[in-house]
Amino acid sequence: MTIATISNQKTRFALALLCLFYFTQSYAQINRIEPPFWYSDMHHTDVQILFYGKNIAQNKVSTPNLIIKNIQKTENPNYLFVTVDTKNAAPGSYTFTFTNGKKSFTQNYSLKARRKDSALRKGFDSSDMIYLIMSDRFANGNPTNDSSPNLIEKADRTNKDGRHGGDIEGIIQHLDYIKELGATAVWPTPLCEDNDEKGSYHTYGQSDVYKIDERFGTNEDYVRLSSELHKRGMKLIKDYVTNHWGYKHWMMDDLPTYDWIHQFPGYKQTSYRMTTQFDSNAAAIDRNVCMDGWFVQSMPDLNQSNPLVLNYLIQNALWWIEFADLDGFRVDTYPYADKQAIAHWTKAIMDEYPDFNIVGEAWLYSTAQIAYWQKDSKIAAIQSYNSNLPSVMDFMTQSVISEGVFNEDKQDWQKGIVGIYNTLASDFLYPNCNNILLFAENHDTNRLNQYYPEFEKYRLTMLLLATLRGIPQLYYGAEIGMAGDKSKGDGDIRRDFPGGWPGDLQNAFTKVGRTPDQQKYFELTAQLFNWRKTKKVIHTGKTTHYVPENNVYVYFRHNDNESVMVLINNSTEKQTITTERFSENLKKYSKGTDVITQKTIAIQQPIVLEPKTGLVLELH
Repeated sequence: MTIATISNQKTRFALALLCLFYFTQSYAQINRIEPPFWYSDMHHTDVQILFYGKNIAQNKVSTPNLIIKNIQKTENPNYLFVTVDTKNAAPGSYTFTFTNGKKSFTQNYSLKARRKDSALRKGFDSSDMIYLIMSDRFANGNPTNDSSPNLIEKADRTNKDGRHGGDIEGIIQHLDYIKELGATAVWPTPLCEDNDEKGSYHTYGQSDVYKIDERFGTNEDYVRLSSELHKRGMKLIKDYVTNHWGYKHWMMDDLPTYDWIHQFPGYKQTSYRMTTQFDSNAAAIDRNVCMDGWFVQSMPDLNQSNPLVLNYLIQNALWWIEFADLDGFRVDTYPYADKQAIAHWTKAIMDEYPDFNIVGEAWLYSTAQIAYWQKDSKIAAIQSYNSNLPSVMDFMTQSVISEGVFNEDKQDWQKGIVGIYNTLASDFLYPNCNNILLFAENHDTNRLNQYYPEFEKYRLTMLLLATLRGIPQLYYGAEIGMAGDKSKGDGDIRRDFPGGWPGDLQNAFTKVGRTPDQQKYFELTAQLFNWRKTKKVIHTGKTTHYVPENNVYVYFRHNDNESVMVLINNSTEKQTITTERFSENLKKYSKGTDVITQKTIAIQQPIVLEPKTGLVLELH
């Protein structure tokens, strides 16, 4: 080998290294692409792709096989928002070319095929019972992911407010248990990444909304959870947060625009006065502070009125539905978002999936105020507003239960079981009272066992949840009588499910592992909600109820083919109920079968109810 040959090889090698350096430096300009890919044949065909990288806005962008409808730069040169038309684009890989003077590089972007009949997916509805899981506290199926070197907070099960290690694998391993209980849908609290230094276990302060938190698993694990649910004929509901992110979200160190979040300038906490969002007498400043103020200081408030933000949130929601094959959303703090923007966000999702369902958290204690937020509300129409939100959470019934209705042994004008009657008397305010979420407790309230440590009162609560209008939701652990006192902190109402961790001394997921008392709770709950699964008269039937007397409440769920009679004795005395008063609902029937004991009762005769007991009778 000659010296000239060696020299030429060195030159070629040096040139190759130089070319590689320039290529990698240029390519590295793109640090993030969101959405990471999209789907063909969507109703939402104009896709706003976020490209993020150092000074990327200096580049011109082109692609030969997609129509670029808009390229938007912001005051931050590290962002480019490129909107492309995918209307007639087939699934496959598409190439974007970024050019800056004589330098250029390319980036591939994928369009994937949708599942068959994806747009026609059926969301959760009143035929379902939803099982709410605090994801970090249910079951630790994979202890190897309890902590991550990429995330700040590490697992510490001794800290009631820290991460304990519950994960997606733990949920998957116990789906048969959930199904046995009678649940048909699962709502885990948020699973996307939350990189806060502490309290990250609840995951409502998300740091990456396209990525499952590594301590819960992977995006693929989430898809597997959805698949395993669907194999069992069950549904997956994603807990979605439109109002805020966590302050550790990757954008917070380099915002696309100053007004991507609400600034006053800087931080201002919301007043939590949601009434300002529909109060015709409210001052403008009060409306703004409630809607634009931050929920807490660690959760920057997103500005949905910024079109870039709104489109980002719409696309993120649609992406997750397609990617994970979802069956519904529960939307956190729905009324705190920009009113018009959140209505647009909701409509965009329902336009894409007409049979989907979304339930919004409107934590208010007035039926009229809650009903304002349901789609086609006549109350909201007075202000020319329509939220487009199919379902809302029934905080009115929950509040009556939590305020101790079953501890009110004597009835007067306001006290006693009449509280439930009065709540249902306002059902006319809901555009669709069958599509409201009915619950006694959740991850933000006292445990039901804290209100009612007595099994008899739990039983009465379950009779209501299983037979009233709406979509019943059960909070994990209620079915074994788990306790929790919110005054001791959120960690106390979000305890670990016994048996969910290797080495637990008890495993309440199994009959042999449950105590006699736990088994009593479980059997009652499973019996009621498995019965409810096939009862269309409960899912969509009409309700006729009678003014309570002597603290006894009687109501009927009925349609053209079936009728169910529910009797609840909330007094501490035995009650004998004569049935002539209920003749409009009983004239076709002579007997009723108790769904719990299967005993047959002659309903034209007086019915005797022991103290604090109830009956659910199928009439025939």
